[in-house]
Amino acid sequence: MLDHIFISVSDIDRSIIFYEQALKPLGIHHVLDYDGEQGPPGHPDLKGFGCNGRVFFWLKAGAVNSPGTHIGFVANSEHDVRAFYRAAIDAGASDNGAAGARLHYDPRYYAANVFDPDGYSLEAVFKSWQHPAG
Repeated sequence: MLDHIFISVSDIDRSIIFYEQALKPLGIHHVLDYDGEQGPPGHPDLKGFGCNGRVFFWLKAGAVNSPGTHIGFVANSEHDVRAFYRAAIDAGASDNGAAGARLHYDPRYYAANVFDPDGYSLEAVFKSWQHPAG
């Protein structure tokens, strides 16, 4: 299980705004900033996103290395997947697969895929078998 991930972005302010909008439907918020030398050794100027008391997704200004990078975010319902997709597109993402069942994985795998402004591949996914009430 992963605990956190850092990605470098070309325009930190643009990316903060993008991710605040795109991740809001998933209950993920911009919750912590390490500015200047406040950050952990070797990691200054981090912008953290998370939920439920955990910060797990971090942005930092720097050289973008998006090819091959894919980040999947957990959604709690098909509705949340659709809301993520709409919010991300409205925030400037590029389409990489509208919300729908991903039958090649499993008929209960429901996801939406976009590219963020730096070309990172993002997915919101709801797996009904992991959500008994879903």
